[in-house]
This record gives sequence, structure tokens and C-alpha cells, in this order.
Amino acid sequence: MREAYVHGYHPREHERLQDQAGTLVDLLHSDTAYPGGSTVLEVGCGVGAQTLTLASRSPDARFTSIDVSADSIAEARRRIAQAGITNVGFQRADIFALPFGAESFDHVFVCFVLEHLSRPAEALAILGSVLAPGGTITVIEGDHGSTFFHPDSPAAQAAIQCQVTLQREAGGNALIGRQLYPLMVGAGFEAVRVSARMVYADASRPDLVDGFTRKTFTAMIEGIREPAIARGLIELERFDAGVRDLYRTTEADGAFCYAFFKAVGQKRRDA
Repeated sequence: MREAYVHGYHPREHERLQDQAGTLVDLLHSDTAYPGGSTVLEVGCGVGAQTLTLASRSPDARFTSIDVSADSIAEARRRIAQAGITNVGFQRADIFALPFGAESFDHVFVCFVLEHLSRPAEALAILGSVLAPGGTITVIEGDHGSTFFHPDSPAAQAAIQCQVTLQREAGGNALIGRQLYPLMVGAGFEAVRVSARMVYADASRPDLVDGFTRKTFTAMIEGIREPAIARGLIELERFDAGVRDLYRTTEADGAFCYAFFKAVGQKRRDA
């Protein structure tokens, strides 16, 4: 079963994912590393935005990176080859029909995937089945309900809500970050630890203003303009005003804040 990806597969979205990954490397991955000789399954690798960081930071681990989109896999292969990285193998696969045997991997990595699934708890249980006893699973998700900014704007909040609504209607959950702990515990993982990774951008952090506020978050909201209008979720003028107000937060007196959640759990050794 292929789940809906509400952001689409346009080249503009590929570029946005690369901007996001590059901007958030240290925030999300400073404490992600895998030992030499270990096998890691990366689920929902997309165009390889996270794969580049994972594989380069754990050069002696072996990664198997999967995605449901053949086009995304092709782009990921191209990017990895261009970077000269040789410890990654790519495979087209569906998370709900994994072509791997039980306990095939030492570690599992999942980033920005559960938010797009209608059955995230089932997905976690499936991933647990291909994880070796004592192995770890790392899950990273955002939460659009954590967004706040200055100057505040009801129009901008309404535009963000359109993203939340569209994702819900597609079967996903743009607010899933806050649910990682109960989801992982419910899937049977132990020693689950969740940390909030806050992105805060103001004029003193121009790299984050450009890389995250402009090119990651606002670009994402701007990208759902057509479906939001077509669905009648918001009037065109109000949506455009909301996007303008999000860009307004990137000016000298503006500020923008958003939280990601990173969860790490372990499969029971006696499982």
C-alpha cells in the first residue's frame, strides 16, 4: 500500500528537502552514529537528503535505504554516487510489505516518514520485526502545532492549518511529533527517550532564517497553495497574506520557532 505524500514529488520539493537536511544537520544528527560493521535500515529515504549525512557520519556501517518512489530512489542514488559514498544500497520497498526477513538489521532510522502514514503504530511494529534483539530504532518527526513567530499573524496561522488539514485528509498527521513516545512504547520498544530539538531563527542567525524559515518551512506552506484553495480551505487572498506574513518573520525584527522531536528506542533482547 502506497501512502500519500502530501508535499508531492516535484523538483521544487526535492530542493526543499535538501535545504532542510543541510540546515538541520547538527540539530537532528549530532548524536546519530552507528558502529562499524553494523547494518542500518533507513526507511523512506526519499531523494537521499538524510542518507548523505547518515552514511558519511558512519562510514563503516552498511546502510540499506528504501523508499516507495522509484524516481526518488533514482535521485538518491545519483546524489550518493556524486558524493563518492559507497556504504549505501538502495531498494524500492513499501514499509507495509518489507522484503526483509526477521531480525535483518542492527538499527533502523526513520525521519519525516510517520507523519505521512495512516497507520504509524503498525509501521513501527513492522520495523520492530526486522530489527535484531537489542537493536535501536531512531525516529524523527516535526509538529506543526509547535510553530510560533513574530510578528504574529492569524493569516499565517490559517495557512499553516491548511497544511495540517491536507495532511490529515491524506491520512497523515502533521502533529505527530508530540506522539512519538506513546507510539514507540505501544509498538513494544523499551528505553524510549524523546528529545525536543528546537529551531529558533532571528536576525542573529541568518543561516537559519534563510535555510529554515524561508527555504524549508515557508516554502513548504507556499507549496500547498493550489490544493488548499481548490479544497476551499481558505480564500486565496488570505492564504497569500499568510505566506507574506511568514516571509515577514525573516526581516530584521522578526523571529521564528519550530520544534522537531527525536525518539530513540531499543528492541527487547528477549524479544
